[in-house]
Amino acid sequence: MPTIALADDHVLLRKGLASLVQNLGYTVILEVDNGQELINKLQAGSEPDLVLMDINMPVKDGYEATLWIKENKPDVKVLALSMYDDESAIIRMLKYGAKGYILKDIEPGELRTALDAVVNKGFYYSEIVTGKLVHSINKSDDEPINGNISKLNDREMEFLKLAASELTYKEIAEQMHLSPRTIDGYRDDLFEKLNIKSRVGLVLFAIKYGIVQVN
Repeated sequence: MPTIALADDHVLLRKGLASLVQNLGYTVILEVDNGQELINKLQAGSEPDLVLMDINMPVKDGYEATLWIKENKPDVKVLALSMYDDESAIIRMLKYGAKGYILKDIEPGELRTALDAVVNKGFYYSEIVTGKLVHSINKSDDEPINGNISKLNDREMEFLKLAASELTYKEIAEQMHLSPRTIDGYRDDLFEKLNIKSRVGLVLFAIKYGIVQVN
């Protein structure tokens, strides 16, 4: 039976979530109030299959804890469970190693689907990310990737790397010494070339193909 750790500082919500997760066929072996407590438990020997990770926690937040897991416990998968559906939060969590991102108001059935997908397939992307993007992320690792990347010129590659940062499109335009309209053109061209429909999709593509990495 797959094992789960819950990291959330809202105790009542976490207790209810623990009960739900158990009813879905998983074993909750660890509950913590913050990212630092989670790290301490993992360092002490606890190793769940998956961590349901809140983002906004005291002491050490979900971003920092997820990055630590990516660098120190890569076999432990992280599924972000958050109230935030904004683009920057999604991008940052995925870039730091989360294998999926879901919202706290989801139905129990979707939570089961997400847990099963992360444990069995290694990832879950909800409708925040388009179906076509899920298809591209789910392509086998041995598929040639040079085809997609070779379509991109140097400026588009530069834009893609910046798009995977936390810069706004306006800030990207300033850094590349281009007009916002030109940046919009780069974005739209990449959407078409890579068959992607969102900035989150660009980030996932860049992470999947090693174009950007977390230092």
